[in-house]
Amino acid sequence: MKASRSEYHAVRGLRYHVRTWGDPAAPPLFLLHGWMDVSASFQFLVDCFTREWHVVAPDWRGFGLTEWAREGYWFPDYYADLEALLDLYEPGKPVNLVGHSMGGIIGSVYAGVRPDRVARLVSLEGLGLARHTPDQAPARYASWLDQLKDPPGFKPYRSFDEVAARLKKNNPRLSHERADFLARHWAKTTGAGAVALLSDPRHKTFNPYLFRIEEAIACWRRISAPVLMVSGTLSDIPARMKYTPEDLAERRGAFRDRREVELDDAGHMMHHDQPGRLARLIEDFLTGDAVTK
Repeated sequence: MKASRSEYHAVRGLRYHVRTWGDPAAPPLFLLHGWMDVSASFQFLVDCFTREWHVVAPDWRGFGLTEWAREGYWFPDYYADLEALLDLYEPGKPVNLVGHSMGGIIGSVYAGVRPDRVARLVSLEGLGLARHTPDQAPARYASWLDQLKDPPGFKPYRSFDEVAARLKKNNPRLSHERADFLARHWAKTTGAGAVALLSDPRHKTFNPYLFRIEEAIACWRRISAPVLMVSGTLSDIPARMKYTPEDLAERRGAFRDRREVELDDAGHMMHHDQPGRLARLIEDFLTGDAVTK
């Protein structure tokens, strides 16, 4: 495995953990992880890169080794965190962004808000959450108020092996070796001898604000960078998000300069299932070579 380094920065009042790989003098490449994930999740992808990159991968607020936010979690904060991190690592220059799932939403919305800051964008199933309608708001607010009184939590695990088993249950294509590696970055030992997940359990709390796909689409239409959109043929995301064919066409159509690739034998966690093929797709796209499966 390629060695990574842990770096810590004060970002908007939080102690932020950023994992980096490669020579800082090499071209920068920012990797943005998804919900309930961590930066170390990209290890297998980074191992498969054949070109030299300075890979920069933050643990988002409330995930991994980054400090938890007392006031809760909102998408606008992630956009502001990303801008602060870009200003730290590559101030004033267009950058290459690769975002998975929630990280893809963050990266793509940011690319529309700040089109001059993004050179190329890779979105790994980052087409947004399920469509909501205003009539869902009352029940959403009620659920949020109820959870404030009885916050959600994570069950403790007896060992990292149990955490690895959960990861393999979520993704049966994950090898034992990869599951064991991820478990040791996804969780930590506690003083009581148990193993606890590193993420803030408040991420499971209903957000009182509905995700407004119309706002995301408006941002996507302003993206000037070329975009590579990758999906897994075995992914359950379209069903979970209740995408209709018309909904998918509207979302994809918002990206003017896009290339779309379906990755065979890969689910939503494509960077775990097919890291070698995904690395080739990303590097070919970022360097201007023809993109093939």
